[in-house]
Amino acid sequence: MSPREKRLLAFFGIAGFLILNFLAFGFYSNQRDRIRADRNLATQELQLAQIARESREQVLDQMDWLAEHEPEPAAYQDVQTTLQQLAEREAIGAGLTIRNQRPMPTESNTHFDTVKVQLTVAGTEQALYLWFDRLNIPAQLRAVTFIRLQPDRENDTLIDCTAIVEQWFVPSED
Repeated sequence: MSPREKRLLAFFGIAGFLILNFLAFGFYSNQRDRIRADRNLATQELQLAQIARESREQVLDQMDWLAEHEPEPAAYQDVQTTLQQLAEREAIGAGLTIRNQRPMPTESNTHFDTVKVQLTVAGTEQALYLWFDRLNIPAQLRAVTFIRLQPDRENDTLIDCTAIVEQWFVPSED
């Protein structure tokens, strides 16, 4: 081989080596970036999974309680009538005077629906507390969710109270 051919062969060898390194470096860089992105994504997913596990442990007791106390499916009219009768009976039993009562619209949610009854009563502070205590029963998914107290205009020993009593229930499938 002549010196010219040897230089030409060395030139092509070096050029090929550089081109292959350039291509390999580009491929390596792309692979490295893809692996970094995958690792970052996996790290984020792991953090989300750990947060979900921690929140699950926090609400597990609440989920168990709800499963234990879930009511039987019922029609909203029946639940609303029962709630209104209960609120009225407990108000009379506590020594309150019912001035006004009216059913409110039913609210539908994913699993539970809500019926509401608004009552305006008058009575002593002690009687109101007794009434609230009898109505707020979490195990029956019932609570007084709104209370507005005002002094009675005619008798300053009495309090006028407007309250909204809510009952959560599973709607029937009819």
